[in-house]
Amino acid sequence: MEITDASNYPGHAEELFAPETESELASILKRASQQKIPVTVCGALTGLAGGASPSGGWAISLTRMRKLDVGKGRAVAGPGVLLREVQAAAADSGQFYAPDPTENTSSIGGNIAANSSGSRSFRYGATRRHVLSLRVALMDGTIVSHRRGEKINFEVAEISLPRTTKHSAGYPLAPGMEWLDLFVGNEGTLGVVTEAELQFLPAPGERLGGVVFFRSEDAAMDAVERWRPTPGLNMIEYIDQASLEMMNVPQKAALMIEIEGDADIDMSNALENDSWFATSASDRERFRVFRHTLAEKANDRVRRTGFMKFGTDYAVPLDKSREMMAIYRRVMDADAPGRYVIYGHIGDAHVHVNSFPETREQFERGKEVMTSLAREAVKLGGTVGAEHGLGKRKAHLLEIQYPPDQIEAMKQVKRRFDPDWLLGRGTLFASNGPPA
Repeated sequence: MEITDASNYPGHAEELFAPETESELASILKRASQQKIPVTVCGALTGLAGGASPSGGWAISLTRMRKLDVGKGRAVAGPGVLLREVQAAAADSGQFYAPDPTENTSSIGGNIAANSSGSRSFRYGATRRHVLSLRVALMDGTIVSHRRGEKINFEVAEISLPRTTKHSAGYPLAPGMEWLDLFVGNEGTLGVVTEAELQFLPAPGERLGGVVFFRSEDAAMDAVERWRPTPGLNMIEYIDQASLEMMNVPQKAALMIEIEGDADIDMSNALENDSWFATSASDRERFRVFRHTLAEKANDRVRRTGFMKFGTDYAVPLDKSREMMAIYRRVMDADAPGRYVIYGHIGDAHVHVNSFPETREQFERGKEVMTSLAREAVKLGGTVGAEHGLGKRKAHLLEIQYPPDQIEAMKQVKRRFDPDWLLGRGTLFASNGPPA
């Protein structure tokens, strides 16, 4: 059967399982291990890197593992619970779950696998920061449980991490690291999360949301640099002219912001009278839908051309944000004029470039362009994967981020948990099987 996620990366599996309980899942994994059958874990299939697209073997859907118990300052969630359900449960109990990937129909299991973040990570950080404990099924069917603060019990090398505020590519290895930091963001290659204890925060105070328009990209970038230090600023999202045109908004550039409390921001060079502001939850939700509609418009364009779009997930250090934007413009104007948009998490120097090839030649050239841009980001101290993971579509980028010895250190950890290389085969590591 064919199975793919939102990346449209082709996938197929010989058999699909949908366990309801941890013991059922463990039994399936143990049987697969004994029979040496590759296993790919699937959630809501909203991923953008092909991690949930099986390369043969068995697929295990976690959508029926839907436990959700809410307490004060915490919730215990099964991997099949959707992000929007956790957010709603937090709000209904007068609390707040901070991680907010744009696609709120994503599953909690998928968010944990990719260490997803979203716009409010500018203030609150990625999913990893909000996981208090995990239960994980290993490939041999063993169940392990770890809480925040517990250290791994084996030696690992130290990996060189980028100088970015967001990073989700490879295992963040460091001597004495915590178990949770290993399992969050492993992209389903080390174990399968069966239950997560998530941190809830007190409900935020009054919030002002806005979509602020500017006469130029430079003016918007100036505002980003002025606004970043603002107390109470939850997010700064960028939307470029081509993106706005796709949404029939006749403006040159926009910043989407959310501020908590009485903080004031300098609106110099902003088109304040043309901008949109809201204080109610329903109006702020319309802004979120507006941002999400942009991704939907991009996907509609993909369906019309018949080719997969290319999308970057690169981030750079904050002081390199303008330099990376200039590189994007120079390269994309030369290689894909009129066929790309730029939008995303400019507060974290993490914007997404989406290009839309219309011919086979443009598609093949686009692969080279995306790889060259990855190299540019890493040269600036950045990351090739800030929030989506690398999955299968982008596994080749791991060798741009890390030298061979550090990739080998990650593979040693992979072998420790999955010696036959059965779990998530082809995800993260481009090799489609166990190393010789």
